[in-house]
Amino acid sequence: MTLPTPVGAPLVLFEDVALTLASAAGPVDILRGISLTIEPGETVALVGPSGSGKSSLMMVLAGLERPSAGRVRLAGHDLGALDENALARLRRSHIGVVFQSFHLLPTMTALENVAIPLELAGRRDAMAAAEAALARVGLGHRLGHYPGQLSGGEQQRVAIARAFVAGPLLLLADEPTGNLDGATGRAVIECLFEEHARLGSALLLITHDASLAERCERRLHLADGRIVGDERTAACRLGVERPAL
Repeated sequence: MTLPTPVGAPLVLFEDVALTLASAAGPVDILRGISLTIEPGETVALVGPSGSGKSSLMMVLAGLERPSAGRVRLAGHDLGALDENALARLRRSHIGVVFQSFHLLPTMTALENVAIPLELAGRRDAMAAAEAALARVGLGHRLGHYPGQLSGGEQQRVAIARAFVAGPLLLLADEPTGNLDGATGRAVIECLFEEHARLGSALLLITHDASLAERCERRLHLADGRIVGDERTAACRLGVERPAL
């Protein structure tokens, strides 16, 4: 069951988070003292050069990578205090993730791929909810198709439906249009923002596209494992309304 974020508390809190990973050449500092907050319903673009630590920050936030130092809290939960099973349950109920390369299971239909997180949570209405989610992203006619029978844009829309189907508090999107052509990518982004607006989920979006970053309320610039810029965008300055939570 999804639990609400404590009233007045940020949805995401990073306190001096560091990540150091081993390599053949010795320890490598990936994240170097990251401190940030993300509010419920907020849209945040994460930008910066390749290798700056963007995907690693997202992995730490999703509980898929343990930080070497510092503290991460999500919806009032201290991730460092949770074991792997508890982290998996927290991801399932609170977080949706969209990757650049779709990560759909090739032996399952679009409907089955979207239903997976609900089935793992024991939802009896998993298939009906998955069908409704696919209809919302314009794929109600492709329920029985396998990923190999779908275009890249259709596969990414299946991934978006899967990410939103459980009603997450936070959506993480890592270059979701990186493998798509311009027109298809724009359609996928519209789908992503429509689902964000419908649910009121917070959105953390990794992108190299300046115009896409400008659609978010806030832009974080990461360089060499540190936040070197945190600014409100034109979308925020123009008073774009956030969905009611």
